[in-house]
Amino acid sequence: MNSALKGLPLVALVAVTLAGCAKDGYYHDRNEDYAGAKVAAPLKLPETRDTSRYRDIMPVPEAAGQFYARESEFEAPLPQTMASSSAVNAGQVALRESAAGSWLVVGAPPAAVWPELERFSQMRGLQVTNKDASRGVISTADADIELRQGLRQGSSEIRCETAGQTNTLCLTELQSHLEARSASASIASMSAQQAPGAQSMELQKRGNDWVMIMPFAIDRAWAELNFQLSNNFDMQGRRELVSADETSKSFVIDYVTESERTRGFVDSLTSLSLWESTHRLNLTLTPQGSVTVMQVSSAEDETLSADDQRELLDFVSGLLR
Repeated sequence: MNSALKGLPLVALVAVTLAGCAKDGYYHDRNEDYAGAKVAAPLKLPETRDTSRYRDIMPVPEAAGQFYARESEFEAPLPQTMASSSAVNAGQVALRESAAGSWLVVGAPPAAVWPELERFSQMRGLQVTNKDASRGVISTADADIELRQGLRQGSSEIRCETAGQTNTLCLTELQSHLEARSASASIASMSAQQAPGAQSMELQKRGNDWVMIMPFAIDRAWAELNFQLSNNFDMQGRRELVSADETSKSFVIDYVTESERTRGFVDSLTSLSLWESTHRLNLTLTPQGSVTVMQVSSAEDETLSADDQRELLDFVSGLLR
């Protein structure tokens, strides 16, 4: 040992030794790197470059909705499932029904589904009277086939109608065709190459209350929400779908609100309830032009905080993403 270190206390000796290791030995102290970092000029690429070959490595999407400063302290939200049990996965086909009719939901964007509609009309020998790819419409002597963007990202909706009414035979045959093509991985493989184009839900604060704006007609919004709530609000004592009324476009649910989940021990003693309890809530859809607005309110004449409203609406919007 160096004679200059013999007189140092053990703690100081260890500190000196570790300092040397941090600088040149076993690990690198990044604090010094950050402290000495300098801003460099941005990299400039030649003007003659092929711009189609370049993109942002980590693009940041625009935020939908308004910034919200929570009324209470932040609490991490409940985790959502990686994939909803009712979600239509890539290439899958599902039937949706409402009082307004029936349609198919396909787990692929319209650009991937359109060639299959053309193939379907050719294989069935249908007499095509009009075909417009920009509008997603194939008109035949028997029915009109309409393709549109689905509610969920990367999905499509298909309708088969005759004189404005669902053509059940056309829809059934088309479902069989798409399921067969999906089984051969043709649709699924194409959907993986297409960028999702669905419009996103937006949460807005109106006065003291929060609402969710859905960029869809009310019949489509209600049918999809009815399907999703029926399949996902089935946890007894946590979240349950009590009733669904298509006439009034409303739902009644039992739900453990965020404030109920995060209340402290003292609040539990004060309320004489040590366990989390569900609250009966109303979800109501209202058409506003080309969009649908969903509001949440208490069905028990209780006050529902803005935090609780927003957390529930955010959870429900996750079912439609």
